[in-house]
Order: sequence, then structure tokens, then C-alpha cells
Amino acid sequence: MSLNRVAYELESKIKVERVSLRGPGVLILTGPSSCGKGEVASALSKVMSIPQDAHLSMGEILRNTFQKAKNDKSYAKLLAENYKLSADSNIFDCVDTTEDLTKKVLNYLPEMQVYFKRQDMDKFTSQLEWLEFCTMNGLLVPNRWTQDFIVAHIEHNPSFKVNPFILDGYPRTVKAAQHLIAFLRRFNIPVIKVLHLSISKQEMLSRATKRGRADDDETSLLSRYQFYIENVHPSVDYLKTELGSDVIALVDAHQPVYKQIGEQKIFDLEKSILNVVSSSLRSLGVSRMTVKDLLDQLSNNEK
Repeated sequence: MSLNRVAYELESKIKVERVSLRGPGVLILTGPSSCGKGEVASALSKVMSIPQDAHLSMGEILRNTFQKAKNDKSYAKLLAENYKLSADSNIFDCVDTTEDLTKKVLNYLPEMQVYFKRQDMDKFTSQLEWLEFCTMNGLLVPNRWTQDFIVAHIEHNPSFKVNPFILDGYPRTVKAAQHLIAFLRRFNIPVIKVLHLSISKQEMLSRATKRGRADDDETSLLSRYQFYIENVHPSVDYLKTELGSDVIALVDAHQPVYKQIGEQKIFDLEKSILNVVSSSLRSLGVSRMTVKDLLDQLSNNEK
């Protein structure tokens, strides 16, 4: 038997079920709305042995911050001392106070009084109360808060300083990218890779329309794509300049797979996501054979 034949038979008997990243380090996923960041990040977490709580999405962090500040005194103290955000700071008289913000808060005063069951909120509404109200009602919070909540969440968990984690959907602006890189360098956390998931405007519109969310009207979707062009894309360019081009990987997030059912071709979402995950793993230096094994294992586990 030839040496090549022996190697082939050995390779066919060895199956790689998981790979792992050696920490510390962060894997950043970015891209336009509806490009599948969350799904790809979740799949990468599974095949790279990254715990579920180490997959950080901007939306999830914002949703959890006010609850965590209520229930964890050490986290509330960190927010107050390091980031000037607390339940004791009045939104009408704090570092974030502006005329526009004050008007915005007062506009929602009747709804807030019902939500919090308090009638004096025109005199005192805490920063964290405003955060909770915004989060529960889909309103935007001050940009500084978004930046600080992300890094506060990382700073508060010692595991993120020694083990790898995934940051999904952040940063979204050059300023946020600058803030994040400065923080990561302060804590000696390297950026493993920036996976820039790319889809066309037309594909984004198509995916979002199929998703059927109430806020996915064409005007809102076009506005989100314009935000991506004007803000998210420049933030990736900044990361490329700051970290080096080898750290940035452009990944085609539109790799559709269709299955034949009778005479119809039906879009196979699971296999389409696996194609994007495959490209992402390859950009991380994982061999084709190992990628195949990992995705076979992931597909079997999902069944």
C-alpha cells in the first residue's frame, strides 16, 4: 500500500468534532442589517467551544445592563465609578444632559410614569431608569452609553481577559471602534479576527422582507443600509488601518443553498448559514477537511 493511500485512509477515519481558540482574544463580527451576524456567531461559538455567555451581542448587552445593575452591586459600582452611569444620577443633571435629551425624556413622561408607577419623574429620572425605559420600548440611548456598556460588560467578567469571546454587531461607528480598540489594548486583549459579513442592498431588503418584522418597512431598511455605508463600513476601514489588513476578512454572507421538493426549489436556511460559517472558519486558518468535519458535526447536532 502506498504512503499516500495510508494517509488517505487515516484521514478518512479521523473526525474533528471541535476546535478551540486560545485566549485571550476577541472575534468581531460586523456587517449590514440582516446579514446573519447572530446566526453565524452562534454557530462559530458551538464549533469553537466558546461558551454561550461569551457570545456578546450589542442588543443583548443593552437588554441585560439595567437588570444586572439592579441585581449585582459590584456591577452597579463599576458602572458608577468607571463609567459615570448609575441609579443615583439624574438624567436632567448629569454628564449626558443636553437640551435635546431633556426634551426627549419629557416627551415620554406620561408613559414613564405609568411604566415606573411614579409621578415625580419630571424632577428625577435616573440614568438607569431611562436606559430601562428605552430598552423596553425600542428607543435609542445616548451613544456614550452604548460604548460604555459594551466595555463595562467585558471589564466586569474576568473570563474575558483570559479566554476568547465573540463580539457580534459592534462596533458600528469609527468613534465606537476607536473606543473599543483603546479599551482592548488597556486590558491586553488582542483582536483575533474581524469577520466582515457582506451582502448587497437588494439581498438585505429581500431577507428583511421575508423576516416580516413590524419595523422592516422599506424606508427603515434603506435608512439602515445607508447607516451601514456611512458608518459601519468606515469603522471596518479604521480597524483595517489600525490592526492591519491580515486581521480583516471579508466574508460573502450570501451563499444560498436550495433543496428540491417536488417541482419547487426551497431556500435551505440552515445549509446557507453553514456555507457562511465554512468561509468564516477558513478565514481563521482552519483546514478544509477540518471545516467539513466541524460542519457535519454541527448539522447532526441541530437535527
